[in-house]
Amino acid sequence: MAILITDTTLRDAHQSLIATRMRTRDMLPVIEEMDKVGFFSLEVWGGATFDACLRYLNEDPWERLRVIRSKAKHTRLQMLLRGQNLVGYRHYADDVLQEFIRLSVKNGVDVFRIFDALNDIRNLELAIKTVKKYGGHAQGAISYTTSPVHTVDSFADFAQKLESLGCDSICIKDMAGLISPPAARDLVKAIKKKISIPLDLHSHCSSGMAPLSYQAAAEAGVDILDTAFSAMGWGTSQPPTESIVAALKDTPYDTGLDLQKLYEIGEYFAALTAKYRPYFTAEVTRPSVNVLLHQIPGGMISNLVSQLREQNALDKMSEVMAEIPRVRKDLGYPPLVTPTSQIVGIQAVLNVLSGSRYKQVTQEVKAYLLGQYGRPPAEINEEIRKLVIGDEKAITVRPADMLKPEMEKAKTEGQKLGIIHSDEDVVTYALYPQVAVKFLRGESKEEAMPCAVAAPAASAPVADLPMEFAVDVDGEVFNVKISSVMGKTVSVDKPRQPAEKPKGAVVAPMQGMILGVKVKVGAKVKSGDVLLMIEAMKMQNEVRSSMDGVVKEVLVYEGELVNSNDVLMVLDTNGK
Repeated sequence: MAILITDTTLRDAHQSLIATRMRTRDMLPVIEEMDKVGFFSLEVWGGATFDACLRYLNEDPWERLRVIRSKAKHTRLQMLLRGQNLVGYRHYADDVLQEFIRLSVKNGVDVFRIFDALNDIRNLELAIKTVKKYGGHAQGAISYTTSPVHTVDSFADFAQKLESLGCDSICIKDMAGLISPPAARDLVKAIKKKISIPLDLHSHCSSGMAPLSYQAAAEAGVDILDTAFSAMGWGTSQPPTESIVAALKDTPYDTGLDLQKLYEIGEYFAALTAKYRPYFTAEVTRPSVNVLLHQIPGGMISNLVSQLREQNALDKMSEVMAEIPRVRKDLGYPPLVTPTSQIVGIQAVLNVLSGSRYKQVTQEVKAYLLGQYGRPPAEINEEIRKLVIGDEKAITVRPADMLKPEMEKAKTEGQKLGIIHSDEDVVTYALYPQVAVKFLRGESKEEAMPCAVAAPAASAPVADLPMEFAVDVDGEVFNVKISSVMGKTVSVDKPRQPAEKPKGAVVAPMQGMILGVKVKVGAKVKSGDVLLMIEAMKMQNEVRSSMDGVVKEVLVYEGELVNSNDVLMVLDTNGK
């Protein structure tokens, strides 16, 4: 039986290796050639691409989809849909989900790979139904993981339930590269006995086993394999398209794809990687069996490295890796895929950076413990539950049933802000209100590409002399220091920051953006009260008071970027 190939180069591959930083303009020259290959589908959208386009690339994700669709006229375009989370990190109301899927089909998506991080079928039902309503191909995905509570039989039963909901195909989504060849063989055989629709295996080379697991899956009867062109493959990405096609050639599983054409396309991506080389790190380009312990998926590893670097804490990577399995066990062994990979991963970061486990807890961890993401696969550590949410009870209904419709509110707010010019803009604002406002106003800027600087010639030494400028921004003067040494951070001295931390100072626990200031000058606060909300590493974090007092000064504003240890406000502890 010939194997079909889904190519992930334009979505999951660069999400896994370079934190989703490939620009649309770098995709366009090769899409028409990729369209001629004969792939089952091209995965080009969804996952983190929506967020990255808005947050870092100053690109409209809808326009990316439309322009790719205009060049890929013969091949199915595929996206990754996080069930009720869509392309975000929380559950959205049903009306947002339905409108998002409608517009996704309208703008060019054919295949929707739909998964839920907890494999909670309740979080998938409406998405599958809506995709079918608008004529899309619904591919139900199983979030694959290993734990004391995940078994071959439980995964096979889940696949059967997905088919009963109307899915057109099933995907084993092995986001962390955990599946071994024997496990792949056994799971494919078990699922094929229970379903009559095509089965896809998606894996990553994170542990180094994926190519062997693909061979075992092919022999066991899998129908589709996910690959990426070699320059954007391997490491925490997918097995290489060219190599898998070559390995299956002249076997019963021959893909029938033209190796010469694949080689030519591969050369384009090989040349392109030189531009993005500074984004590649050792952690994402080489396999590591350590993934079998921490289970972090490819996209999360590249982002974790990026986020720890932003926090000036990359040296804590090994400690974070060791903490992640402990947090995962505390939370009932959720598969680590967005958003649970972020929930577990960022909590592990906070546990390490704060020096005390669960001293600082994200809003998302609280929501998870309250059942707002769905049913955990196993029992949650009761001690941690009580520490974080006290006597609050978790919900037992489908999480989205607790949500009020959001689209009309988003439309009204967006129109008042003057940022709505299309139906797509309303959905963008509903999904990412903080990030979308700046983007839709035209105030965003593309993130500067990092560049590798060649060492200067011996005859032309370059001194490491910092330059300092005073920059006036809307009446506020910032002192900007720029270093000529590659790798040093440009530092911006914030206005109003005290030279020394005063008594009663409330400091930022990490680098991030201020989402909300909850108290005003003169307000009385008690130890434990929420003072501010800060977004860091895509998670919302509460900054609580560690003392009783009266708010004396507020030194930040909503939307401001702050560094770790910046003074956010000052409390007068004598006025308590």
